[in-house]
Amino acid sequence: MALTKLAVLSDARVTLRAPCEADVIGRLKLGNSPELHRLFGGEPSVVRPLTEDAAAAWVDALAREKYGWVIESEGELLGSIRLHSLNYADHRAHLAIGILDESRLGQGYGSAAMRLVAAFAFEQLKFHRLTLRVLDFNQRAIAAYRKVGFIEEGRERESACIGGKWHDDIIMGLLAPDLQMDEAS
Repeated sequence: MALTKLAVLSDARVTLRAPCEADVIGRLKLGNSPELHRLFGGEPSVVRPLTEDAAAAWVDALAREKYGWVIESEGELLGSIRLHSLNYADHRAHLAIGILDESRLGQGYGSAAMRLVAAFAFEQLKFHRLTLRVLDFNQRAIAAYRKVGFIEEGRERESACIGGKWHDDIIMGLLAPDLQMDEAS
């Protein structure tokens, strides 16, 4: 595993930190959920139980990211968030997030994590824009992104076939001045 020197970001709800060896156990404990797999754009009927090797590969892949954080709350691994496809010339990047604990969905953990990473991207990296993609049926995620200030900027029609049905990818963007740091937004 490549060890990453990464800023720890935290607020009252979540801590974002670099992945470590102990996260293999936390990731293994969360398992593979067919519903989460579907929300991330995968075929739910092909989900297999998570192995220790697969959990270790997940941790290792996140550790290789320049800006890839584990999301935890009260010492429990909830998922990950990362900035990728960084474009320093245009001051922009893509954001990807995955809450892997189904019991914690819809409780504001993802929004809290996104606010921390967006503030880091805008203040520390001096970026101007973040972009993400989300499937059209993932209304809970879309609502979370909107709470943070992301707006829909476009659609890639019928870009994902899940369960034999076509779905659009929604492209959402956040500009630095539009970041909503207030949870009540």
